Amino acid sequence: MIEDLLNSNLTAEIIAGTQDWFDKHQQNIPRHAEIIICTPAEIKKVSNLKSTPNVLGVFKQITTKLNVQDLKNELCLFLDDIQDPGNLGTIIRLADWFGIKNIICTTGCVDIYNTKTIQSTMGAISRVNVTYTDAEQFLAAYSLLNLPLYGTFLDGNNIYQQSTKENGLIIMGNEGKGIRAEVEKFVTHRILIPSYPAGLPTSESLNVSVATAIVCAEFRRPKSQTI
Repeated sequence: MIEDLLNSNLTAEIIAGTQDWFDKHQQNIPRHAEIIICTPAEIKKVSNLKSTPNVLGVFKQITTKLNVQDLKNELCLFLDDIQDPGNLGTIIRLADWFGIKNIICTTGCVDIYNTKTIQSTMGAISRVNVTYTDAEQFLAAYSLLNLPLYGTFLDGNNIYQQSTKENGLIIMGNEGKGIRAEVEKFVTHRILIPSYPAGLPTSESLNVSVATAIVCAEFRRPKSQTI
């Protein structure tokens, strides 16, 4: 992850690592960063990972301003009060994989700089813009773009039988409560990931990061492809 971040547009403040690590990565170390040579035992004292890494880094937090108009030609994710840091980090990583550059979070979402969130992104945090905003204010502005707003619901339409567009907003709800009523009112397309086979008892719901992966994969699937 540190190597990914060093090759991104993030600003490194401190890089602390073993001499062996620095010997192998001298060409990637920015001149302005403070360099600290550590032993593995010293790194272990400040790391919360079970397996001690050979390098740690301190980077400036990303500050981005969101212009809704800039989203009109993109597929974006909107997260409604996601609480688990692992879920948020995994969703950021999924967005990176599926070429989604902007994730909009409600102010009730877990902090992107939670340690577990950062670790779960596996470096994708440097390539995906994550913005926190008031839900109703943002969605009211986004609705003026006349783009589809997709929401996942248990009473939605089968996602595999729906036509999807390359640009629009995918709304994913809270792990326990789903999409809140104040967000639901902006949804224009209700979609469902159906269980299989239909009609048999099954789990109550999918994990939100798993559901996000399925939905994003369907949006990126070439619709004209035939077998």
